[in-house]
Amino acid sequence: MKCSYNYHTHSHYCDGKGTLEDYIKEAIKAGLTDLGFSGHAPLPFDNSFSIKDDQYLDYCHEVNMLKEKYSGIINIHLGLEIDYIPGVHDDFRPLVEKGHLDYFIGSVHLINRDHGNDLWMIDGSKIERYDEGFRRLFGGDIKAGVKAFYEQTNEMILSQKPPIIGHFNKVEMNNKNRYFLPTDKWYQDLVNETLDIIQKSGCICEINTRGIYKMRYWDYYPSKSILKLMKERRIPVMAASDAHHPSEVALLLDEVHEYLNEIGYPKELIGFN
Repeated sequence: MKCSYNYHTHSHYCDGKGTLEDYIKEAIKAGLTDLGFSGHAPLPFDNSFSIKDDQYLDYCHEVNMLKEKYSGIINIHLGLEIDYIPGVHDDFRPLVEKGHLDYFIGSVHLINRDHGNDLWMIDGSKIERYDEGFRRLFGGDIKAGVKAFYEQTNEMILSQKPPIIGHFNKVEMNNKNRYFLPTDKWYQDLVNETLDIIQKSGCICEINTRGIYKMRYWDYYPSKSILKLMKERRIPVMAASDAHHPSEVALLLDEVHEYLNEIGYPKELIGFN
């Protein structure tokens, strides 16, 4: 069961490597029919990973230009991955309207406590940053930190209604089974609460392959065990490679579709239309 699309792609405009056109050329080689660009949206504070505010319209313009250039060869889509941070960055509409986006991915990478400005970064390759963050903000109480992650995710889904939800269990990645297990009842209760909200929202949940091919995690986001719960709830899904380099644009996407076929995920619930 071949996958013909990828809507989660980062380039030199944010924390990716390579030009937009580099990704398009690799996507064509891989046989994709649809490629969506989802650069990390500008944020109201200095950081090393998001599109700079003064480059946002340049990004949108270039994607739209390439959309026309490659018309009839591959379908190009203009999007963003937008971080939801209550009290800091919690209204997606201005960016969506300013860029006239085709779609956007709602994600949570940075957790704040009580709408403060001190943030816990749950993503990235530096495990020590994950550890230091929940110790600083949550006094070393991992349950409180993880609960805050899922509450922030739930709030994003309910308030922003993103068409696509990004790697919604990524808080597991840098935990690496050290502080909690995905099978712990308190953790499963949080996951099931979020799944109930996703089910009612009508959003599509991406199945992100980056953790596996970067060897930072042993499963998809969300994991295979969660995907089976999603199947029971008939939650729409789509494969995504979360590419940060042109060579990653189609990594493990076919494998996602093969797995979905293996567990009997309804075909009408797979993909982005």
